[in-house]
Amino acid sequence: MFITFEGLDFCGKSTQVKLLENYFKAKGKKVKIIREPGGTKISEKVRKILLDRNNLEMSSETELLLFTASRIQLVKEVIIPNIRQNNVVISDRFHHSSIAYQGFGRGIDLEFVENLQAFAIKGARPDITFFLDIPIRTIIERKAKVEHSALDRIEISKNNFYEKVREGYYYLLNKDNYIIQIDGTLSVEEIHKIIVNKIEEYLNIKGTE
Repeated sequence: MFITFEGLDFCGKSTQVKLLENYFKAKGKKVKIIREPGGTKISEKVRKILLDRNNLEMSSETELLLFTASRIQLVKEVIIPNIRQNNVVISDRFHHSSIAYQGFGRGIDLEFVENLQAFAIKGARPDITFFLDIPIRTIIERKAKVEHSALDRIEISKNNFYEKVREGYYYLLNKDNYIIQIDGTLSVEEIHKIIVNKIEEYLNIKGTE
């Protein structure tokens, strides 16, 4: 399986990725955890450029192309090989992030962004994408608990930017039927239970085909 997690910053994706990794390992599955941007030698170098707060002058177009370049490397070097080995691949963000963040958040031409992502991920469409949905007020509350100096270049974005990104995720919900929306304000345990139930439903359906 190839499973991705999406959502606004501070939505709790990383926690759920780790819990899901433990769930699959307990079942004897080989699991590959990846994050975006990153996951390969080249992609991790791109990550540093993208998240560095010293790069505030970066244009939206440069940001999009760097995210996409990192993603292409990750698909070719990690995702496709692991899928071919029948490993479970779990990614903290994938192509939907670029559509929501750069297409909606930055206002780059949506058709161009979508076509670019289709080019980037060919052969690596997720089986399931979990969208952990949180309201903007939750971002504000959770961000306030983090030292400002620890926030990266994306995380210091204004609230109106996140409102546009959230709009992008709602657009994607109506577009791709493999995206599952989950209330990100629920407890960690409740969210994990929903995720496991959805995965087991998916596996049962695939098993009867």
